[in-house]
Amino acid sequence: MLLRSELREWGVSIGPAAEHPGQIVILNGAPRAGKTSIAHAIQAALPGVWLNLGLEKFKSATSERYQPGIGLRPGGERPDLEPLIEQLYLAMYESIAAHSRRGINVVADTTHHDHYSRPLNLLPRCSRVLGDLPVLLVGVRCPLDVVMQRREATWGHAYEADGSVPEPIQRWQHDAHRPGVYDLEIDTSQVSPEQAAITIGLRLAEKPRGDAIKRLRFQA
Repeated sequence: MLLRSELREWGVSIGPAAEHPGQIVILNGAPRAGKTSIAHAIQAALPGVWLNLGLEKFKSATSERYQPGIGLRPGGERPDLEPLIEQLYLAMYESIAAHSRRGINVVADTTHHDHYSRPLNLLPRCSRVLGDLPVLLVGVRCPLDVVMQRREATWGHAYEADGSVPEPIQRWQHDAHRPGVYDLEIDTSQVSPEQAAITIGLRLAEKPRGDAIKRLRFQA
């Protein structure tokens, strides 16, 4: 069992609240863009305790009958799930905020879009949940042809029978970066996850670190 002194050494608060909140890094991008690999690289390379509280963690924690849950793709295909999607996204960000307030750094690999059967405005609403906590919002981009190569490598197939890109994948590429307000953008076809983590670490060392989340709060 960890000693209280060890927890203090690692910067983990054991009182009512941390003197300094933990840093939050939100990695937003389409599926297969490389967000999860960057999150793991951040955990391995950057100093301090980093928890990965991203979308896949919450999706896998959701019961089968409500899948794909928080990972519902663009297109307005499941309006019956959308009230739950609202709750799950807000709960995810509330969890991120709670960990930060305890002095724990959080990296969250997620995918935001607003292509539901009706506008949910989840990114602005989630940004308000984070209050004045330190947040770096990173856009993780990847060209469509590289995304298709990665899907092919994972599942052995990616394209339609006629050689076209499936419409859901096209929607992800189009909708994941709207409105595209970021503190930092990374193209994973150009850098490795380790290089991306270093770039993010250097950006975190700057003052000010970023204000994209604050700007998003005022969007409708």
